[in-house]
Amino acid sequence: MAYKLNGKKLQADRGFTHDGVQYPRNWLKLSTQAEKDAIGITWEADPVRADDRFYWDGDVNNPKALDDVNEVDEDGNPIYVQEYDANTESMVDTTEQVITRGLKHVHTQQVKDTANKLLNPTDWYYIRNAESGTEVPANVVSFRAAVRTECDRLEAAIAAAADVEALIVVLNGSNWPEL
Repeated sequence: MAYKLNGKKLQADRGFTHDGVQYPRNWLKLSTQAEKDAIGITWEADPVRADDRFYWDGDVNNPKALDDVNEVDEDGNPIYVQEYDANTESMVDTTEQVITRGLKHVHTQQVKDTANKLLNPTDWYYIRNAESGTEVPANVVSFRAAVRTECDRLEAAIAAAADVEALIVVLNGSNWPEL
């Protein structure tokens, strides 16, 4: 964010000269917007950077792929995962094609991981139930069901997202339960 005069950025706490008038270093801070407007000083906000989780280089015009991409070389031939062959002492192709995971795959895995981390602290109730027959508290049962429901809802919504913006809306709308 910066004040600009005639397309040039004005430094905060630094004097400047305009039309033969010397302005002191604190003038920008102490002047009104009307005074700034009178000599042509404008405010220019920094450009909003897009979220790097969803866009390449923070550019909203360059979204990451939603779906997985099977990688190919410049001639359109599949690129395969390579492994070291001790007999030939070189790298050789396997039968597994290189896949770059898309946003849907990545965020589905993150949703599953979140669900797992939420469920994990209550697993012991079920182990205790299996070993000793002690009942699992009703609030734990309903919490675990709510976690699984939210996980299923998010997975389905991620799969249905038509574009990056829709995916962001889905992820911002997550509603994980608390115990």
